[in-house]
Amino acid sequence: MWGMNAPNQRPIGIFDSGVGGLTVAASVRKALPSENIIYFGDTARVPYGNKSRSTVTRFSGQISDFLVEKNVKAIVIACNTASSFSQSYLRRNYDLPVIGVIKPGVEKAVSLSKNGRIGVIGTEAMVSSRAYEKELFKISSKHKLFQESCPLFVPLVENRMTSGEITSKIAEKYLRPLKRRGIDTLILGCTHYPMLRPVLSEILEGVKMVDSSEAVAEALRKVLEERHLLACGKRRKNRTVCYVSDDPLKFGKISGMFLKCPVSVRKVVLA
Repeated sequence: MWGMNAPNQRPIGIFDSGVGGLTVAASVRKALPSENIIYFGDTARVPYGNKSRSTVTRFSGQISDFLVEKNVKAIVIACNTASSFSQSYLRRNYDLPVIGVIKPGVEKAVSLSKNGRIGVIGTEAMVSSRAYEKELFKISSKHKLFQESCPLFVPLVENRMTSGEITSKIAEKYLRPLKRRGIDTLILGCTHYPMLRPVLSEILEGVKMVDSSEAVAEALRKVLEERHLLACGKRRKNRTVCYVSDDPLKFGKISGMFLKCPVSVRKVVLA
């Protein structure tokens, strides 16, 4: 694998329960164009949003073992549920930077909000974990957080229904309570949700949208700089290799919607 003898030339590992984390990979590619990426989508066991903390942590450990074998220099958990359930476990057990999507998203939202009323949308598991609420409590006592679960958003995105009457009506129903709360900032608490941003922005006119994938890319750059792990030199194109636990053909077709370029996709069975 790339850069075996040079720590800063090693790839970045990114994982998610499926394809949604490719929004994070796309942001990392844009923000860090000299970096290579290894992405793992756990397509055989998606979704994580309806699974227990112990199960998601076990899956995250298996995937991290795989990425470490690929000699990655950092691990990005591109999944809100996995970030909530397993980030602390991974940080304790792996001797390399581990970055989740929750803290960067909260920090960005706090910096943007003017009235201190922040909304979060995500999976049922993410919302019930109160991970964003706990993170906000660490950062600011002046801001209030309001959460709504949006279980139909992921299937809508994966079926390419990111616009249209049905999608708008579902989004309107989910977002109505947040509109009543008077939020001025919304965290898109699932990596699929940036694909719905035009619809969400139309319903929540004037509300600032926080795409956690962009905040994660910024946080990753900072960590790599601090640890002197940024890739040296400039490549014409960074290389992204994707691994999945099931159905690489389907993943390859959907991945183009997120990355806007063809990628190599390989199937791996995790023990």
